[in-house]
Order: sequence, then structure tokens, then C-alpha cells
Amino acid sequence: MEKRWVRAANADTTLSKSLAQELNIDDSLAQVLVQRGVTTFEEARSYFKPELSRLHDPFLMREMDQAVNRIDLALASSEKILVYGDYDVDGTTAVALVYSFLSGLTQRVDYYIPDRHKEGYGISTAGIDYASAQGFSLIIALDCGIKSVDKIDYANKLGIDFIVCDHHTPGEELPDAIAVLDPKRADCNYPFKELSGCGIGFKLAQAYSLRHGLPESRYLCYLDLVMVSIAADIVPIVGENRVLAHHGLLRLNDDPCTGLKALMEVSGRPKPFTITDVVFSLAPRINAAGRMDHGRHAVDMLICTEETTARERSQFIDSHNADRKNSDKSITAEALELIADCQILTSKKTTVVYNQAWNKGVIGIVASRLIENYYRPTIVLTASNGMLTGSARSVEGFDLYEALLRCEDLLEQFGGHKFAAGLTLRPEKMQAFSERFEEVVSQTITESMLCPELKIDAQISFSQITPKFQRIIGRMEPFGPHNPAPLFMTNQVYIVYPPKVVGTKHLKLTLKQQNSIIFEGIAFGLAGYEHILQPNQPFSVCYTIEENVWRGERRLQLNIKAIKMDNHNLDDITS
Repeated sequence: MEKRWVRAANADTTLSKSLAQELNIDDSLAQVLVQRGVTTFEEARSYFKPELSRLHDPFLMREMDQAVNRIDLALASSEKILVYGDYDVDGTTAVALVYSFLSGLTQRVDYYIPDRHKEGYGISTAGIDYASAQGFSLIIALDCGIKSVDKIDYANKLGIDFIVCDHHTPGEELPDAIAVLDPKRADCNYPFKELSGCGIGFKLAQAYSLRHGLPESRYLCYLDLVMVSIAADIVPIVGENRVLAHHGLLRLNDDPCTGLKALMEVSGRPKPFTITDVVFSLAPRINAAGRMDHGRHAVDMLICTEETTARERSQFIDSHNADRKNSDKSITAEALELIADCQILTSKKTTVVYNQAWNKGVIGIVASRLIENYYRPTIVLTASNGMLTGSARSVEGFDLYEALLRCEDLLEQFGGHKFAAGLTLRPEKMQAFSERFEEVVSQTITESMLCPELKIDAQISFSQITPKFQRIIGRMEPFGPHNPAPLFMTNQVYIVYPPKVVGTKHLKLTLKQQNSIIFEGIAFGLAGYEHILQPNQPFSVCYTIEENVWRGERRLQLNIKAIKMDNHNLDDITS
């Protein structure tokens, strides 16, 4: 898929040069920092060294007092507490965190994960009935509940109180819970709005610990779980999330919980783990439990403290991940064939596909796969309990949630974020919904949004890439949304040796500029350039810089994202 190369707007030259001198770093790296809002020495120190002291006071979150007070009452009265959460990574890590924390205070606590296939997303009637039958009088909902007004009304009639810990966008009416903890509430003045669901659970544990004078270690020990949720849920890694992710990664690599340690081993990846490793190695395995079987298995593993049992549980989840890979591969192929047969490729701005036999657990992955082929807002639907259930994914810059909001009258329920959402509708409304969704998207999406772009931070020469240059980049981690790995562009590049195809889709390159050092590069998915790149013919590359470790030897390598022949005038590419 062709991508647009977009140069970042030029940073204030005076400001970036001054910062480069103060920090003793390359001008181009200072330019990257300024473009990310880091303009002073103090801001740079905070950015390069995220400190736990910069975590916000949890009691700044609206109704946190009420939440802690209700937990105090439950503990004093020996009430049974049920920790309830979604079946994805964010939900299961959140449940593992809050359940583990409360287990240190009472034995009268348990956890509940809804069955993805039978109950669907969020608070379910079945879950509330279970709580009532088992004598639970307080439910702490994590990563869900903000739009469960009717379900929480039902719980109230049964004498069950709710504390909602959610990070999704609220509807017009908030649920009638004892406390609703959600920084996205219009009336909440909490300074940081982009916590994960597990992050909200962490703030609840932090608040309880502060109220009762418990040592910091009582809640900081769960930073690895919070970091995994941040990585998997694709929340911005800025502000408080950057602090949590940074220290969570340190904990993951130094002293992870037993469950994550076992999962790291079964993944086969060497330490140290990065955010990328978490996203591609740990998160899919945790998710696979809920996709292919039941999300409770993920919590069972994450809360396990016995190494042999944790290893067995991680291997069980790993087997589900293998099944998940096979399932999403076959469904993606079927969906691509369906799109081709329906010839919905040219004029439409959306993709909506349906097959009643598709596995509900993997349709979100399939939606993402389809966007890799046809870059536009995409919804994949399947049948579930007499309804159609779907996963929606968006493209950069387009607000999917707002588009679904304009289709709300055709939906039974929906919820999610700007770039990802879930929805349920009646089968007879599918055609009307598909047409409305296409109409809404067509009215609001721009042509530029329908072409993926590479946001280039700076144009540099190979001579600037030194070990120190890479060390500074390393200190900019953890990378993720709103803080991606710096993307560089270099013109007038030549091949040293003929390109080598790796596998069937990738290209191994040896590159140089005139009179410059030589760099190895790996170009994933760009094997088509094997015969295009010729000796003595210049081209341009867009890449990130990474360390490649081979047989104990470390060397810098270019991770090439795109190639353009130099008959294009790349200097004219601007934001």
C-alpha cells in the first residue's frame, strides 16, 4: 500500500539549537524534542527521566472519596466484593490488579469476567445475577460500566452497589453507582484524561493506600500490569501514562509478577522487553484466552504466585494463541474474498462485512487486517445470540466513535474509542446501518485520511547516526501513541550489494551515502523493490533506528518503512 511521506512542521530553529546546546545532543534530535513539546532543559529532564513523584493525586478524580469510603464500609462489614472486568488485556490486567490488591485486605473477594460469546462486552445481567446468587453486595467494575445505566439500575434493585472504574467516553447519562471513576467525565477535573482501564484500577489502589498510610510498595508492585494494559489498549504514552509505562517496563524486566514472568518465558523473546515486545508477544497471548475460550483464564494466570502453576497456565494460554492465529488468518482470507466478490473497493469510504459463522473472538483482529489492505474505517460483523455483534476499527485522524454516535438509533449498544469500538445491532437493521455508516463517514472523512501517512520527524544524513545518537533515542522510550519512535528520512542513498529477499515479503539491504558509513537495513513487506533498486541509482529511505543483537554483538540497523526513487522531489514534501 502506497503511503504519503509527510514532513513534520519545522520546529523553532532558535529554540531547537538552544536546546541542543543545553543537552549536548544533535540538532536533529533537539528538533524532534521541540516538535513533541519538549522545549526547555527542565522539560527534557522530566521527559528523559519520568519520575513516580509526578503521578497525580488520585483524590483529584471525581468521586474517588466515595469509592474508598464504600470499600472501607465493605471491609468493616465483611461484605463480599466482586471484581468485574472486560475480557481483553486492559480488563483482565485491571481485574488481576484490583483483585490482588483487595486480597491483601480481605478473603471475601472474588472476580468475574463475562463470557465473550454468551454475555458480550460490559456489565451483563448474567454477571449481576451471579453476584446476587453468591451474596456479593459490592461490585467493582473495571474497563467497563460507564454506559451500563440499565444494568446498574437492575443491580441496585437487587441491593448490589457498584463502583465503576472506566476510561471510555460516557454517554449522556451516568450510571447510578456509588462512585463513577472516569477522567473523561465532563465534570471530572483530573489532570490526565487518557489512563487505561487498568490505570483507573491502579489509581483506586493508590488512593486506598494513601488514605490508610500503606507503603507505596502495596500498589507500585502492580506497575507491570498497568504497563501491559497501556501498551495493549493503545492509549497515548504521554503524561502520567509515560511515567506508568516507564516504571512498569522496569518492573517487567527486573521483577515481574509470576504470571507475566511465565508468559515472557513461553513467548520465547529475550529480555529486555520493550513496549513493542509487549504489544506483539504478551498482549496477543493474554487476549487469546477471551477470544478462543474464556478471559478468566488470563486472570488465573496473572494472579498466580506459584511458578509451576503459572507456567502451566501460560502454556495453556499460548496454545489458545496458536488457535487464534489460525482462526484470524482464515477469516481474514474469507473477508478479503467477500470484499473482492462484492466489488466494494472503489467508490465506498467504508468496509462493512458480515458472516454469521465467523468467530466473535477474532473479528477485531480481522478488522485491523482489512485496514492493512483497504485503508478505510472498517466493521466486521458476526452472529451472536440472535444479534449481530461487530468490531470496528478506524484510520488515523478519523473519529470512529463520533461516526457510530450518528448511527446510534440503529444500534442496540456500542462503546469504545476514537480508533476502535464494539457494537451490537439487530439483523434486520444491518443494511440500514451499513448505508448510514457509509453516509456519515463519506460526509466527514477527508481524502488524505484515506491514505496512510508516514510522519517524518527529521531529514538526516547517515553520518549523524552514531552510538550516542541512538542512546538519546533510547532515552525517549517507551514509544507508543503520541510518542512514536522517531522516523527519519535520508536522500541520495545507494545499495552496496544486491538486495536479498528474506522469507517472501521482506528485504535485507546494505546501504550507504556517498563518502559515508555503511548501514544494514531490514525492509519489512518491501520485497517488491528487489529488482527496482540498482547500483549507482539513488533513492530515499524512511526509517527508524534500532539495535540489532546477533551472537552477542550489537550494531545499529535501519528499520526501513518506505522507499522512493530519487526522481521524486522529497524536499517538497511538507505537512
